[in-house]
Amino acid sequence: MTIDKQLVWVRDPNEGFILARLHELMGEEADIIPVENKYPRRVCSFEDIFPAGEPNKDVNDNCELMFLNEATLLNNILTRYTKNKIYTYVANILLAVNPYEDIPDLYSSNTIKKYQGRSLGELPPHVFAIADKAFRDMKSLKQSQSIIVSGESGAGKTESTKYILKYLCDLWAKGAGPVEQKILDANPILEAFGNAKTTRNNNSSRFGKFMEVHFNNKYQVVGGYISHYLLEKSRICTQSAEERNYHVFYLLCAGAPPELRSALMLTKPDDYAYLRNGCTQYFTTAASEKKLSPDQKSKQQQAKGGLRDPILDDVEDFQRLHQALSRVGLSEEEKLGVYRVVAGVLHLGNVEFEEDAGPRGGCVPRADSERALQAAAALLAVDGGELRRALVARLLQSARAGHKGTAIMVPLKTYEATNARDALAKAVYSRLFDYIVNRINLSIPFQASSYYIGVLDIAGFEYFQMNSFEQFCINYCNEKLQQFFNERILKNEQELYKKEGLNVPEIRYVDNQDCIDLIESKNHGIFHLLDEESKLPKPEFGHFTHSVHKELGTNNSRLQVPRASRLKAHRTLRDDEGFLLRHFAGAVCYNTNQFIEKNNDALHASLEFLVQESNSALVKQLFQNVDNNNAKGKLNFISVGAKFQSQLSQLMEKLKDNGTNFVRCIKPNSVMSRRAAAGALVLAQLQCSGTAALLHLMEHGFPSRAPFDHLHRVYGPHLPPRLAHLHPKLFSEAIVHSLGLSEKDYKFGITRVFFRPGKYSEFDTIMRSDPENLKKIVDRVLAWIIKSRWRRSLFAVLSIIKLKNKILYRRECLITIQKSVRGHLVRKQHRPRYQAIMKIKALNANLKDMETTTAQLKKDKESAQKNIENLRNSINKSCAAIKSNDKISRNEVDQIYAKLTKDVETQMAALQKAMVDQKNREEQERLRKIEAEIRAAEELKRQELERIKQEEENRRLKAEMEARRKAEELERQRLEEQDRLSAQNLQKQLEEAARAEQEDRERLEQERRDHEMAVRLAKETNGHVEGSPPQLRSFPTMDSVNGENKLNRSERVRMQQALQGKQKYDLSKWKYSELRDTINTSCDIELLEACRHEFHRRLKVYHAWKAKNARKTTMAEQERAPQSIMEAAAKIPRVTQKGEILGARHRYFRIPFVRADHEPADRRGWWYAHFDGQYVARQMELHPDKTPVLLQAGVDDMQMCELSLEETGLTRKRGAEILEHEFEREWARHGGAAYTPPDLRKR
Repeated sequence: MTIDKQLVWVRDPNEGFILARLHELMGEEADIIPVENKYPRRVCSFEDIFPAGEPNKDVNDNCELMFLNEATLLNNILTRYTKNKIYTYVANILLAVNPYEDIPDLYSSNTIKKYQGRSLGELPPHVFAIADKAFRDMKSLKQSQSIIVSGESGAGKTESTKYILKYLCDLWAKGAGPVEQKILDANPILEAFGNAKTTRNNNSSRFGKFMEVHFNNKYQVVGGYISHYLLEKSRICTQSAEERNYHVFYLLCAGAPPELRSALMLTKPDDYAYLRNGCTQYFTTAASEKKLSPDQKSKQQQAKGGLRDPILDDVEDFQRLHQALSRVGLSEEEKLGVYRVVAGVLHLGNVEFEEDAGPRGGCVPRADSERALQAAAALLAVDGGELRRALVARLLQSARAGHKGTAIMVPLKTYEATNARDALAKAVYSRLFDYIVNRINLSIPFQASSYYIGVLDIAGFEYFQMNSFEQFCINYCNEKLQQFFNERILKNEQELYKKEGLNVPEIRYVDNQDCIDLIESKNHGIFHLLDEESKLPKPEFGHFTHSVHKELGTNNSRLQVPRASRLKAHRTLRDDEGFLLRHFAGAVCYNTNQFIEKNNDALHASLEFLVQESNSALVKQLFQNVDNNNAKGKLNFISVGAKFQSQLSQLMEKLKDNGTNFVRCIKPNSVMSRRAAAGALVLAQLQCSGTAALLHLMEHGFPSRAPFDHLHRVYGPHLPPRLAHLHPKLFSEAIVHSLGLSEKDYKFGITRVFFRPGKYSEFDTIMRSDPENLKKIVDRVLAWIIKSRWRRSLFAVLSIIKLKNKILYRRECLITIQKSVRGHLVRKQHRPRYQAIMKIKALNANLKDMETTTAQLKKDKESAQKNIENLRNSINKSCAAIKSNDKISRNEVDQIYAKLTKDVETQMAALQKAMVDQKNREEQERLRKIEAEIRAAEELKRQELERIKQEEENRRLKAEMEARRKAEELERQRLEEQDRLSAQNLQKQLEEAARAEQEDRERLEQERRDHEMAVRLAKETNGHVEGSPPQLRSFPTMDSVNGENKLNRSERVRMQQALQGKQKYDLSKWKYSELRDTINTSCDIELLEACRHEFHRRLKVYHAWKAKNARKTTMAEQERAPQSIMEAAAKIPRVTQKGEILGARHRYFRIPFVRADHEPADRRGWWYAHFDGQYVARQMELHPDKTPVLLQAGVDDMQMCELSLEETGLTRKRGAEILEHEFEREWARHGGAAYTPPDLRKR
């Protein structure tokens, strides 16, 4: 037995997968030797081993890989990434790896033109191909389209969105006047006000946006619209050490002209509390660095220099922002108003407070903050004194005195005043952002819209050492988007296959509906509990957290206390300070300290009244249409979470109504370094995004499809009228069949035709080829139609002929029946008479014999002849009497016959006596001849008897085999009936074990993702991870759970325990070569049988792994036994054989490879098997058009059937068992060597 010398991928916690070779089979595991010496040798489960195929080869579409699994998917993406091929397909979904550098000519105008109108897969993968597909789908399906750009922070979502919009506007907005430029100008404006540097991304979008490009009925751009979601307000006031505030603050400090900075009273980032706690360096280039004056540079900038990024430059980007604002319609005065608001927020952050020593208590602004206070008031155009009073006291209106009550100013404590200042800053900036987006939408000309293409770019899944309300909302949004992906791509795709009648195996995926219910449930979700807590007179985050754990955390694996986190920093949180939520991508620990404040973004009344009375038209406009939550009261306020849920619900409805395209952005490493890839990080993103499950679906699926009407409408004009008038379904069948595509590349459903990945583009290319080639296609289509009609005509004619022959045959049968019945009635009436006449006439033969004898007499010849003539006359008279008398009785007839017989015998006796002496010598000679003939006849009879005896013996043996089969079947049924009750209990135990095992698998998979996320976060924050990584296991698909030839873990454990209980030898540590040698050489019957059981058990595990990871194009070529046997082995329960029933040790079987109704009998192959005990000793595969395959145990074990006799079910197949000499005849005829049983072989 030899192991295939193919390369395999082995799961690795750091690299994702490493390349290795199989060295030794170890029962349920295998000994692995990595190809690279830097990795240690290891023993791995078969579930962590995948065939590698050709690891150095890359393909455009992962569905084209030789082996479809997580390992080859990861290897293909990383291989292409090293070659600067950042885009890859999985069917119709684009995977985009962030290169962290500019790739020449990747997004040029020539590239845009190259992808226009080209089918997906016709050119190398590109984000332009997805944009063009969305446009073509909108045009052909008459349906708006959405492009969902998703991925982690730093994966490149914002850049992908910009290039999609660039593609759409460059091609279809040229004639729309200023529309194109205004849509494109939105990006630099939104990035300046809504993007910021984080530890994972230099240009991270801190808000979500859905950008719609609208088209008219002629498919030209006529307008656009931008919807935005959940701006991260907390960043305005606080950032971590390595992060920055929004770009616009640094653009004003670094790139604004001196006179503008002077008017805004701006200096360097170190001078502002809202900036100096984070990173204060600018993004610059070598040239722009020289334009900065010393008073603009922070200490970090002077010490370390500027930050470098290929797309960011704070010095130059201010001019681009200034020009973009002008192009979207802001005047110089309006732009100055925007800059004044931004600068006012910075100055407002420098206002600090101290305790008031007066009798009223409260607090007052510090003396050194007075300048900042007056600057903020001037820039926001409010009175400085009013601003001071509004910051240190809040207005409280009593309802007891008068109709409106009495207004009371309640002093604020220092921390309350600080919170009020931050709330004002966040409210001003967030409303300014709303104003900017609204002005962009108003600036875009908008005409009547028929359809639109929307591009969704929203913050990816986020997890930091400190996670608050913003991360909670963002991750909730990503949960909803992941569920939408599962439903649209995995669930709906499989439902469509079932509806259209395509036989595609079901694929399992992780459903995150329980996590979504945990967050958004109306009666007991986290959002609901948060809103209920906010309505209390004195809401407390500790009480809210306690309610979450009490009402939702009981027996819920999704929600746990912070100390369950693997990151040591999270374990310091008390149970009432946070909760751990297990998302689809991993566990995130949320600190609930500011959940209540961030969920209620309303200003207190004094500040709100102040800004509403501002002298700045812009500031006044920002707050004029804002609902006052304070006026509504706590019981009726609308929380931030409720608003976000409403916005997200509207977005999901839009996505569900539209056609959908997906771009999955992937972050190659955590340090934003070019051409560096972390395999484990990339693999985790692929698994969490559902791409791995999609790959399993696409292994059998058909991602491209087109309705029959669509094909008829699109390609009909390219063909002659005689083809264009065909029915759409017939037209589609004729076109597809005539192009010569492989039948594996497409399938016809009920309403549409489905194509394998990349095949629709091949079909489209052929259909849009040059006229000469099109003429050939038309000829082939016409030929196919003629052949199809001719076949249908032939079928009709043959059916009519068959019906006519059937009618004639039945007529003949009826005539035969009538004739037989009438004859029977006549024979029944006249049979005694004509039987008597026949017997009497038979006496004439005796008379002829007597005449012959008389002719030989030498005397009394005349007397004898006269007596004979008298007898003849008597016979004739008797026949005439019987014929004439139809009422004569049987007795009378018998008397006449007896009398005639007696007379004939008397005369014959006299003649014989006269001839005795005369013919004595002649009689002796005749007797000698008769004796010789008798001896010859006896010899022939003996030979015939021997032949009959042999046939009887064969029939007896076959009858014994059939009787043995029936006896075994009866015994099996008896045992099944006897064990029925115990089997029911066992089944329940097995189901519980399987369910527990599945839950354990899911728990291990979730813990693995949690551990990987904790490790990544620990590396970024120099933290520490508690606990060891869980045992890695791949998530099973329906194929691995229910597929044929696959052994699940619980079944393997039961088999191993049964074998260990049955035998006294522990063979688990033996090598497979040692097992094989023992089988071939041992004379110990018990040891030999134990080795055979262990040897075939390992073979089953190995072949199950090979079948699970077989090449998609060679599944049928790797059969070790007919499919019927493999299916029977997969269906019947594997039970331990309790003993042989009337069975011989050597048994022989023969079954066909295919059923007779599937293939002509003369083309049918046969499979022969010789079982020595429970396992195959020899097997043959005989096909009429192939070379015979003869396999023998001990030599060809890897290619032979590994199943036991009981598992094959052959003993229950009627007619399958044959005799020994029938097997040996075929074996010898095809050159097979003689067989020696293992126990008779010598060492």
